[in-house]
Amino acid sequence: MNYTLKSIPEREAKPRERGFTMAMDKGLSIREVEDFLEVAGEYVDIVKLGWATSYVTPNLTRKLEVYRAAGIPTYFGGTLFEAFIARNQFDDYRRVLDKYEMTFAEVSDGSLEMPHEAKCEYIAKLSEQVTVLSEVGSKDAEKIIPPYMWIRLMKAELEAGAWKVIGEAREGGNVGLFRSTGEVRSGLVEEILTQVPFEKILWEAPQKAQQVWFIKLLGANVNLGNIAPSEVIPLETIRLGLRGDTFDHFLNMEKNGLQI
Repeated sequence: MNYTLKSIPEREAKPRERGFTMAMDKGLSIREVEDFLEVAGEYVDIVKLGWATSYVTPNLTRKLEVYRAAGIPTYFGGTLFEAFIARNQFDDYRRVLDKYEMTFAEVSDGSLEMPHEAKCEYIAKLSEQVTVLSEVGSKDAEKIIPPYMWIRLMKAELEAGAWKVIGEAREGGNVGLFRSTGEVRSGLVEEILTQVPFEKILWEAPQKAQQVWFIKLLGANVNLGNIAPSEVIPLETIRLGLRGDTFDHFLNMEKNGLQI
């Protein structure tokens, strides 16, 4: 940090299990990646190349090398995994992961109807090759999954070998964990947390109000994802109580003798 301030929440050090920030790359150029990492690389834990953008991204190998050189792991969006599965090309997908030296992969079924047993089998197989993040929730705003089912799915996918489970929100933050307005389904989140450890969940929260809600609920070291590159530093200030949205939150916690 550039100077000293007292009463700042303590952040986990990288590489960390908690306080993850997953940034969403939706098609940055190599130069844009370099600029992004120069400014925000310290605060990014992992980068997702959104949905299937890697299929059409020019100079993909060079781009991944830039992230790798900065010590930032990357993974392809879950929609790419689903695109391979829908075409009966799972082995081809595994070869793509090897070709691009990927150490992470996302398994999802947000766009594709898939028996959950089959999804867990894919998680188990891929976890022998890479570190797996599995996404729970549908991209269909009309499909409402009850809390008990979210819990059941998350537990099963962790048991199958997923390192963390991702709470679906899409890049807009208006499905899955959230209502179409972007409002958090607070009852859903709170019920999930009664059964699934918070450090095992990566909450997709692209909107500022959503980030603030999760930080106030779970603290500075909550795992948050689908963060736009330009919003990584603003998010870090929210985590540290240095933006108006959480300015009083952590100070009041300290005044009340609570750990910040």
